[in-house]
Amino acid sequence: MAGQFPSGFIWGTATAAHQVEGGNVGCDFWPLEMADNSIFAEPSGDACDHYHLYERDIALLKQLGFGAYRFSIEWARIQPEEKFFSQGALDHYRRVLGSCLEHGIVPIVTFHHFTSPLWFTRDGGWAEASSVDRFARYCERSARALGDLIAYICTINEANLPMMITRYSELARGKPFAMSRRVGEVAKSLGADPARFAPFLFSDANKTSPNFIAAHRKAVDAIKGTGAKAPVGITLATQDLHAESGGEALTAKLDRDINGQFLEAMRGDDFVGVQTYSRTRIGAHGPLPVPPDAEVTQMGYEFYPEGLEATIRNAAKVSGCPIIVTENGIGTEDDTRRIAYTERALQGVLRCLADGIDVRGYIHWSMLDNYEWTQGYRPKFGLIAVDRATQTRTPKPSAHWLGTVAKRNALTAGA
Repeated sequence: MAGQFPSGFIWGTATAAHQVEGGNVGCDFWPLEMADNSIFAEPSGDACDHYHLYERDIALLKQLGFGAYRFSIEWARIQPEEKFFSQGALDHYRRVLGSCLEHGIVPIVTFHHFTSPLWFTRDGGWAEASSVDRFARYCERSARALGDLIAYICTINEANLPMMITRYSELARGKPFAMSRRVGEVAKSLGADPARFAPFLFSDANKTSPNFIAAHRKAVDAIKGTGAKAPVGITLATQDLHAESGGEALTAKLDRDINGQFLEAMRGDDFVGVQTYSRTRIGAHGPLPVPPDAEVTQMGYEFYPEGLEATIRNAAKVSGCPIIVTENGIGTEDDTRRIAYTERALQGVLRCLADGIDVRGYIHWSMLDNYEWTQGYRPKFGLIAVDRATQTRTPKPSAHWLGTVAKRNALTAGA
C-alpha cells in the first residue's frame, strides 16, 4: 500500500525531564533561569508537573494510538552530589518505566538532555576531561538500576548542538567563542570560576565536543557492561545546510564540524537518532536570514519539513547506522500547520524507506506544550496543550491525526 511503513516501525512522541517535570532545582540551568536579567525568557518552575502526572500522560499517549515514548531521566535528581546517588530518584524512574510497559508503550530513555547536576558544572562541567568518567559512572549506575525495563537508550541528546552554536557565534562575532557575560555572572554568584563553568548549551564546543564524543563512547561500554539488552545510540541535531552562491566552501566546513565528525564517531553504534526541524542557508560569511517570502515558525525557523529527509540520508550514509527519527516537529499556534509539516516530513521518511535506508521509527517533538529553554513557554511544539494553571491536558487535532497514522502504520488520505 502506498504510504505504508514497515512492520514494527516505532511511532512515538518525546519530552525531556527539565522541560516537563518541574522543580528541577539541583541542575545547572535552574540558577541561570532564576538570575536577574536572565538569558531565559522565564523560569521553568513547575513546568507541566509531569514528575507527578506521568501516569495520566502515558495513558493518554496510549489512548491516542502511539506505541513509544521517548523521555529523559534527570542526572541532577539521580546524582545530586558527586558522592551520592539517590535511590528514591531511581525508584521514581522505575515507576515511570513500569507505567510505560503497563500501557504497552515502548520506553526510549535519554540519559542526558541538556541539563547537568550543578556540582558537575561548577567543577568545569563538560569542558573538563573528568566529565567522561563522571558521565560514564552515572550511566552505569542508572543502567544497572533501570536497564531491564528500557527498550532503547540514547546517551546524550544533540551532542553536536553546542558545536553549531559555537560555530555560528564565531561567524557572527568574527572572533573566537566567548561565554555569555550573564552566564559568567551567575557562575560568580554561585562561587564558581566563570572560566570553568560550562553548562552544556553555553559551553565552548571547541573544548567540550571531544569530551561529548568520548563520554558517549565510554557510556556505551558502561551501559552494555551492566548486561542491559537495550540498543544504545546517541541523538544529533542533524543540520540540513544549503550552500548559497559563494558559500560552498564554508558550508562544507560547517557540515564537517557540525555533522560529519559526530556521525563518523558513531559508526558501529546500534542506531543514530536524527533530530531535524528546518534547513539553514549558508552564504560566504555564515548563515543567511530566512527568505523574506518563507513561512516562519515561532522559533524563527523556516517552515521546511523536507530537511528531515536530507538529514536522514546523510546520517545513514556517513554513520552507516540504522536511523530513528528521535525528534521532529514545529513550534506553532496553528495546529493545521503542524499537521501539514508532519505529513510532508513523513513523506520524506517514506522516500528514504523506499530507497532502502534503514529507518526504524519516528518520534514527534513534542508530547506536551512545554518549556522551550531560553524561549520559555511561548513556542508551542506539543501535540497536547497544557493549561499550566490547572495542569489540564487537551489533545490537539494533530495528536489525533498522528495517532491515527501510528495505528494504521500508514500515511493515507484522511488519516
